Amino acid sequence: MISIIFLSSDFDKNIDFLDSHLRIDASFDIVGRNILVGDRKAKLYFIDGFTKDDIMERIMQFLMSANNETVNSLKSTREFANKYIPYVETEVSADINTICTFVLSGALALMIDGFEEAVIIDSRTYPVRGLSEPEDEKVLRGAHDGFSETLIFNTALIRRRIRDTNLTMEIFQVGSKSKTDVTMCYLDNKADKKLVEKLRKKIKSIDISSLSMGQESLSECLIKKQFYNPFPKVRYTERPDAAAACINEGKIVIITDTSPSVMIVPSGIIDFIQDTNDFYFPPIVGTYLRFIRMFVFGLNIFLTPVWYLLIKNPEFIPSWLDFIRIESPIEVPIIAQLLIAEIVIDALKLASLNTPSSLSGSFSVISALVLGEFAVGAKWLVAEVVLYMAYVAITNFAQPSYELGYAFKLFRMLILVLTQYSISTASSQALY
Repeated sequence: MISIIFLSSDFDKNIDFLDSHLRIDASFDIVGRNILVGDRKAKLYFIDGFTKDDIMERIMQFLMSANNETVNSLKSTREFANKYIPYVETEVSADINTICTFVLSGALALMIDGFEEAVIIDSRTYPVRGLSEPEDEKVLRGAHDGFSETLIFNTALIRRRIRDTNLTMEIFQVGSKSKTDVTMCYLDNKADKKLVEKLRKKIKSIDISSLSMGQESLSECLIKKQFYNPFPKVRYTERPDAAAACINEGKIVIITDTSPSVMIVPSGIIDFIQDTNDFYFPPIVGTYLRFIRMFVFGLNIFLTPVWYLLIKNPEFIPSWLDFIRIESPIEVPIIAQLLIAEIVIDALKLASLNTPSSLSGSFSVISALVLGEFAVGAKWLVAEVVLYMAYVAITNFAQPSYELGYAFKLFRMLILVLTQYSISTASSQALY
């Protein structure tokens, strides 16, 4: 529990306490600037890098123009802020913890002798990359912007698409040390009130020091994990148009500062079957693409287990499927080949993540040749295993959710192992 400490009427005592609390002597980027406002002592606190020089110069110009008579006639800190701070977003606070949190998040804090409150000027400007289109959710038609790691930019992208007074954005701070800004975005007249209240209570009750991994850390705090269930509980997107469409449908979007993707709740399996491209085509084309995606998902899970079951029981193979038979089997068991191929594909994915972009093309060609044609030529794998595993690897990219792709993969491997177990059991019973 954080104790609440308020400023006193002693200016020097307040300055010493803030200097000690912010540890400005230990960190070079936390700046404390002593100035005079009229004939009164004052001090500005800010983080170097979060405030632009032109904004600082503008504020300093107005503070230096203050005259003694006018400043002495002001009765409250709020009156001083209204008269001498030429900025839109200002607050006053006497809570030292609140002041320090604002300063560490990029705002300016101004302490003036004679006032028992600090003026907080929200002039922060975060470093930000360009709002480029997400790599894993590209579209042929439609907008080509995407979320960034800056919370206020992400909320603005949604506001640009939904100009409705019912659009609500509640902000929370999560983490005793990081104090990460988390925003819950929804339409007040469409979202489920009970779900909104449940999420609000869960976010407020989170007791964690830091959201080090952004929205993934938040997801682990909000959703009860089941180690045996690999399927994702929430859907992520980096596209503002997709997030806005979900909000219009009554869903809730949770935005975490420093994360370029947002969480969409609630989410079901049908939501993962949908893709942003579907909505930019005519309805019949979008529906066709969804059916294709469902068919591909089914093949992704059952293709290799069913093929393995048939080749182990060739009497069940109809004549029109004779081409799936293995003409020249090798010493390595087929089940071992399939599981090895599954692991090798993941190893290639991990290697490609660490491959420089300038070498990625060469890496793909080399891996395809060495692990494909040469593996067959060296009689490590049969050609059918390479073909079917290449297909299931490609079908994982028919949808943008990595979590769902790995869930399908784990279930496919489990079905393969259970198929082998059932075949072995049936063979043992036949011997007896």
